[in-house]
Amino acid sequence: FRHWNEDPNPDDNFLVKQVRKFTPITSEYHGTKLFIRLDGKRFATPMFLVMIAIASTDLLFALDSIPATFGVTQEPFLVFAANAFALLGLRALYFLLKGLLDRLIYLSIGLAAILVFIGGKLILTYIHEINTSIPKVPTGISLGVIALILTVAIVASILKSRQDPTLKAHAGTVRSPKKEEVEKN
Repeated sequence: FRHWNEDPNPDDNFLVKQVRKFTPITSEYHGTKLFIRLDGKRFATPMFLVMIAIASTDLLFALDSIPATFGVTQEPFLVFAANAFALLGLRALYFLLKGLLDRLIYLSIGLAAILVFIGGKLILTYIHEINTSIPKVPTGISLGVIALILTVAIVASILKSRQDPTLKAHAGTVRSPKKEEVEKN
């Protein structure tokens, strides 16, 4: 576990640790090369570890979103298709939104609210199968609630960052840093 303002350490990634056990790694980058030969032996470069960390994170996000997608629909093909398209577009979307992400100081709170909503919907769906008098939340309402929460989080973040441009969102935090914390860094 890490603390609020602590950047993640890539060496803590499980797959990176496993690769280090079985593959010799050079200490320096060699351009964009993933592997090099030194004295007739093959070595992986730190760039290979970067690729392992990124690929494992992509896989984790893909698997993580499956229960959330089942919270919206019970159709397995739609779940598969949504996750496939999400994986294809995730990296491109990241680079597109990278500059905007620092300004979205309330995004983590909005995403937490969405996860709570989806968890509640999954519980209601399960209870509905046992007792049909419990209402089932329609897919349209679910998507509307998710869109509303995201919209509120984004608009509130943009308004707040316009008021105080020194505020920036930090990865892994549920709160925006105070002005003093930003000035310290």
